[in-house]
Amino acid sequence: GLHVEEKMVYTKFVEIGRIALLNCGKYVGKLVVIVDVIDQNRALVDGPSTGVPRMAANFKSLYLTDFKVKIQHSTRSKGVRKVLEEADILTKWNETACAKKMAQRRLRKGLSDFDRFKVKILKQQKMRIVRGEVKKLKKQN
Repeated sequence: GLHVEEKMVYTKFVEIGRIALLNCGKYVGKLVVIVDVIDQNRALVDGPSTGVPRMAANFKSLYLTDFKVKIQHSTRSKGVRKVLEEADILTKWNETACAKKMAQRRLRKGLSDFDRFKVKILKQQKMRIVRGEVKKLKKQN
């Protein structure tokens, strides 16, 4: 018979050293490191450089990122902080599309009514320019 090479569907696993983002609870939007796996539903997480204390977090409340650091299981907060700073994880995270989108949402959430109005006017001006350029290109063809 035919042998088809199977490819792994998932690339991000819940593993010790995986950087995750908390997506609910008191520390929503903060980065943490998975320090240990408690059971099939929870992990021990620690975020010494983001202000998150060591705590148990449900897997459903974690968004796994592409980043991973090399630590032993149950590494103390001091060791986790050191590894995070050496790997420069926070800077790398802030450059990702997900982090930029979250920052944009936070900025939009804080806008006043007049600020939203100004954004609307700017969008309208931009679209007028774009439509004008598209018409020029259509006339050329």
